[in-house]
Amino acid sequence: MHIGGRGSAAELSAGVKKIYDKVAVIRAAQPVPSSRFPKTIPQENKISPQPLEQILSMKGTSKDGMFKVVIGRPATIHGVSVGKEMGINTWAAFAGSDSEAVVDGDFVMLADEMQTVLRTMREGDINIVAIHQHMTHDQPHHLFMHYWGKGNAADLAKTIRKALDAQARHK
Repeated sequence: MHIGGRGSAAELSAGVKKIYDKVAVIRAAQPVPSSRFPKTIPQENKISPQPLEQILSMKGTSKDGMFKVVIGRPATIHGVSVGKEMGINTWAAFAGSDSEAVVDGDFVMLADEMQTVLRTMREGDINIVAIHQHMTHDQPHHLFMHYWGKGNAADLAKTIRKALDAQARHK
């Protein structure tokens, strides 16, 4: 993990201490790392698309019992318009069952939207895997956040919807 900040040495060191204190609390609660997930995801995928489409307010695609939505965002690269088909998109793929699902995806955002999206996803217990960029010379410049979550499919979809709504309000 990389961290950065601005301020006096005292302010910065106090901020870093808060991070390490939080890590200590988490490790004290579970000193031995888990070797597996607490619940297993069913081997056969049986995700019901209709409730997720209603929550997400968009149509998706279903295949082999899994469900996926893709939301494009306009950008230009070297003066050429690009969008969803060129990878400027937020997507979510659901597998498992309606009650025991996993969601995996990528969230596209501008730098000023990042903290809003991160907070919303974490409040819904969706884990952040990576934040990075896919491109250079894109206008505006987009960041990508990979994520995954585990739980009830509708609850996971509600968190993604909240993050999309929070992002839209931030613009």
